[in-house]
Amino acid sequence: MRSTTTHPHRPATRRVLLVAALLVGLSATPALVPPAQAAIGGSFLDGFDYDNTARWHKADGWSNGGMFNAGWRADHVWHNGGVMGINLDTAGCPGGCSGKPYASGEYRTNDLYSYGRFETRMKSAPGGPGTVSSFYTYTGPSDGQPWDEIDVEILGKNTWQMQTNYFTNGVGGHETVIDLGFDAAAGFHDYAIEWWNGGTINWFVDGRLVHQENGSRGPLPTHPQRIMANLWPGIGVDGWLGPFTYAGQRTATYDWVRYTQY
Repeated sequence: MRSTTTHPHRPATRRVLLVAALLVGLSATPALVPPAQAAIGGSFLDGFDYDNTARWHKADGWSNGGMFNAGWRADHVWHNGGVMGINLDTAGCPGGCSGKPYASGEYRTNDLYSYGRFETRMKSAPGGPGTVSSFYTYTGPSDGQPWDEIDVEILGKNTWQMQTNYFTNGVGGHETVIDLGFDAAAGFHDYAIEWWNGGTINWFVDGRLVHQENGSRGPLPTHPQRIMANLWPGIGVDGWLGPFTYAGQRTATYDWVRYTQY
C-alpha cells in the first residue's frame, strides 16, 4: 500500500549539499575494507550480542563534512545487553571529532549485498529537530562503484514518521514520508527494505507494506551495497531537518539486523 502522505522533493540546494558531502566525504573514507576485497555477502541474522568484526566495522576518525555536523567515532558505537547503540554527544569535541562540534557513530558491513530483504529492529533517537536515525544500504566511490543507496530515515523533528528515499548513480529526490501511527523513539519496531532485481523496492514496517517504488520516478539501484546504520545532526539543512539544538546525549538502538538473499 502506497502512503498517501508524501513530501515534495528536497530543495535543489539541499540535494547539491548532499551530493557534495557524500561524494567528497565518503570517497575520502579510510578504506577499512579495500573495494577489491569486498565480497558479495550471503544471508545472515546478527543479534548484536557482540561486535562481530568479521561482518561489521565502525567508522572512525573522519566526517562526511557538508551537512553532517558530527565526526564519526568508533567509541560511539556500542554493544550491550543484546543490542547495538549509536550515541550522539559532544565528548571530546571538536578536537576529537574531526573538527566538528558533535561526535556520533556509523556501523557498516564489510561485505556488499545484492538483491534481497534488508531488515532491522530499531528504536530511533529521541525526538527533537535536526537529527537523522537511519538504516540503509549504500555503495559509491569508496567501493569503486557509482553511488547507489536505499534509505529508511527517522527524522528527529517528527519521530511518528519515516522517510524513504533511494539514489541511483547519485540521483536522488525520491523521498516519501510515511505516517507510522507510533513514536519510533518510544520503542522497537521492525523496518524492512525489499529490493528486487529489475522489479521494485518495497518498504515494510512491522511486516506491513507501506511504500513501493517501481522505477517510474527514476531508475532503481543495481549495484551491490553495504548495510549501514548511523545517527547524525544536520547543519545548513534546517528546511529539511529543522534546526539542531544540543540538549544532552541522544542514542539510536538496534536489536538485530537480518539480510535474506534473493
